[in-house]
Amino acid sequence: MTAIKHYLQFSDFTADEYAYVLERAALIKKKFKGYEKHHTLSDRTLAMIFEKASTRTRVSFEAGMYQLGGSVVHLTTGDSQLGRAEPIEDSARVISRMTDLVMIRTYGQDKIARFAEYSRVPVINGLTNEFHPCQILADIFTFIEHRGSIQGKTVAWVGDGNNMANTWLQAADLLGFTVHVSTPGGYEVDEKLAFGGKTPREGCYKVFKDPLDACKDADLVTTDVWTSMGYEAENEARKKAFADWCVDAEMMAAARDDALFMHCLPAHRGEEVEAEVIDGPQSVVWDEAENRMHVQKALMEYLLLGRQPN
Repeated sequence: MTAIKHYLQFSDFTADEYAYVLERAALIKKKFKGYEKHHTLSDRTLAMIFEKASTRTRVSFEAGMYQLGGSVVHLTTGDSQLGRAEPIEDSARVISRMTDLVMIRTYGQDKIARFAEYSRVPVINGLTNEFHPCQILADIFTFIEHRGSIQGKTVAWVGDGNNMANTWLQAADLLGFTVHVSTPGGYEVDEKLAFGGKTPREGCYKVFKDPLDACKDADLVTTDVWTSMGYEAENEARKKAFADWCVDAEMMAAARDDALFMHCLPAHRGEEVEAEVIDGPQSVVWDEAENRMHVQKALMEYLLLGRQPN
């Protein structure tokens, strides 16, 4: 029996697998834009479990699965028992007997890892406090669409050393680009967490105290909200700490002339990014948001069916 493949963090795939999934996503998107059916997951069911609410994750996975010819079961904290009255291990055993794929958006990475351990079907990380692999997959696909290969390029990460930052570091290590990281003191990226205790590729990331320096000659500047879901109690302290980490026109001017701006959304204009940047000509946030759906379709298809002929 072939081992079940899960997608719990970016490092779960090889560079070769990403080359295939990204190429497949381009084909799937092209067919979508041409109103061509692509029902490779007909009669398959995706279970979506949300302990953290989300607009983009729900719409992208749900619409994507329907477009692949499959169906969706949507569960929230109120109508599922993930780790409450029923152990996670038992929930995994039951849900995975009734569905073909499970996407979980939750708080701790340990929950999704425990679920995957007892699941009979592939499990996808829709977001945890530690990692957000589907978003970075979409971001890289978006970069490739606009600028070609990301290998050898520079990505500036300005803001919190959070799940997005961790995942960018994993992607840089694997796919051969560099991340310039700039965070306020006390909000640094945890290298041990990001790389799982492994030694990263030399030069895959550099740390800068000044966010303007991090943006210098970058091919992509990207950020996230200062206060992620689950950290609301820290909101006021974070606003003070992050005051100088708002991506503005000066930072974009320090980057390359053709640099792109990305944000995983939702965005707070005037906090982590100025309106003139996110609404400006270098911003590709709407393509980035749509591309969540296309790369996730390719991801779900790959996890269930493996490599398919074009």
